[in-house]
Amino acid sequence: MTAEIRGTGIGSGIAQGPVAIMASALEAPTSAPSSRTPEEEKTAVAAAVSAVAAELNARGERAGGSAQDVLEAQAMMAEDPTLEELVHGKIDEGSTGEYAVYTSFHEFAEQLKELGGYLGERAADLADVAQRIIAQLRGVSAPGVPEPGHPFVLVAPDLAPADTALLDLNQVLAVVTTDGGPTSHTAILAREKGIVAVVGTGEIELAEGQMVIVDASQDLVIVDPTDEQLTEAAQRAADRAAAQSAPITPGALADGTSVPLLANLGSPAGAADAIALGAEGVGLFRTEFLFLSSDEAPSVESQKASYVELLTAFEGKKVVVRALDAGADKPLPFLTDDSEENPALGRRGIRALAHRENILRDQLTALAQADAETNAELWVMAPMIATVDETEYFTSLAKELGLKTTGVMVEVPSAAILATEILKSADFASIGTNDLVQYTMAADRLLGSVAHLQSPWHPAALRLIQMVADGGKANGKPVGVCGEAAADPLLAVVLVGLGVNTLSMSPSALADVRAELKKHTLEDAQRIAAAALATGNADQAKTAARAAA
Repeated sequence: MTAEIRGTGIGSGIAQGPVAIMASALEAPTSAPSSRTPEEEKTAVAAAVSAVAAELNARGERAGGSAQDVLEAQAMMAEDPTLEELVHGKIDEGSTGEYAVYTSFHEFAEQLKELGGYLGERAADLADVAQRIIAQLRGVSAPGVPEPGHPFVLVAPDLAPADTALLDLNQVLAVVTTDGGPTSHTAILAREKGIVAVVGTGEIELAEGQMVIVDASQDLVIVDPTDEQLTEAAQRAADRAAAQSAPITPGALADGTSVPLLANLGSPAGAADAIALGAEGVGLFRTEFLFLSSDEAPSVESQKASYVELLTAFEGKKVVVRALDAGADKPLPFLTDDSEENPALGRRGIRALAHRENILRDQLTALAQADAETNAELWVMAPMIATVDETEYFTSLAKELGLKTTGVMVEVPSAAILATEILKSADFASIGTNDLVQYTMAADRLLGSVAHLQSPWHPAALRLIQMVADGGKANGKPVGVCGEAAADPLLAVVLVGLGVNTLSMSPSALADVRAELKKHTLEDAQRIAAAALATGNADQAKTAARAAA
């Protein structure tokens, strides 16, 4: 009998196929004492760790993009000195290498879970690394994606980054996970790779080979679908494929209203793919990659080289660069204070940069020099702006150092409420919906237990977005959205209806959003947005928007 399972859809794709269930984890090692010397056990563990780190780095190089960043971070976890010290201590007490790795990684993961946020989300990654090391010690394959010999829908509690990054898209039709939320690594990498996915379904009962439809646009998994449902799903998939292969045109509504569609990028390496997928520029260039792998801030010269590479790739196009956004889940030894009890509400973003102004000055100087040598239209914005004073501080400093167009990220409710005043000083605003929803709903965006509160469809978030758009209109200043909300095709229509001027997203989402915008006029978009606003929760807002569309 047909049944429905609810979760969080990633993107707007739809797929159908038989279920294949992810293999269970390795059997836990026993606490029996080792028959080898401590030095022999340590040597074996060191070799296993080295092999796992090398494999993760190699997978990262093959995958590229955000996947490479994630996998390289996992490789660093494997070789973390703190974990090595814990493992060695247990081996010295008589444990086998397997049991020492198992218990040490588990204890460290529990500590991360208690911290919550980004670090809490990384606990699952740590468990995957431990499994890989133990498998290496046993001389067996690590648990991973099944290979049933035919295309399938993968069902798992969650996917390790190493597995998600290298999924064979000729075999994996869609992914369903019981755990994780819209900003888990599974969701991020699925979105980047264009994988149809529904995450965070909670406990479900599915059998190997059972037929399902995975409908990301409806946040739905249909179990044992009827022939009629299978035919309808196949037609929708075909229509979507046709839309994605259609000639690329600038983003616009059905009445010709221009809605530039831009790309979110984490390094210059993604520029070529973004352009090929129709990006009309860059709406968010994250600069953290220049800083995260170092114990000290990079020089002006090294930063400038990366910015020149980026700006050259987008000659004649708008490129919005975000100043270093450090703190909270992205601590840096030379910038942030690791003793803060609640860093997500502490000295992060512009607060950290103002505290270490020399780092901000160097970055802005490098950007100004790169701008002078290239022909892109460079815009630079400050992260985590909360006040008018912070806005005036950043924009005046950036102008002093030679930057022409300076703006702010709106990720804090106070900035949305003060948008009219803030945009008297700033040249533009870009709304980071991931953090705006987190701070509006007081719900950590990486914490599964409050995933139901993390939707950008919530009317509270939509009203704040409208306030920013209204502030832009009052000052004649443009307002964009660069959070993941812009990658949701129907929500993109709502954002335009609220008054947003540009949308920036993962390049893989550009085709779906472009196709959806072309179905609606500006009057339609405003009507759909009004329907969503006149509701009390995210589910109602999405339902109302679908009905109005």
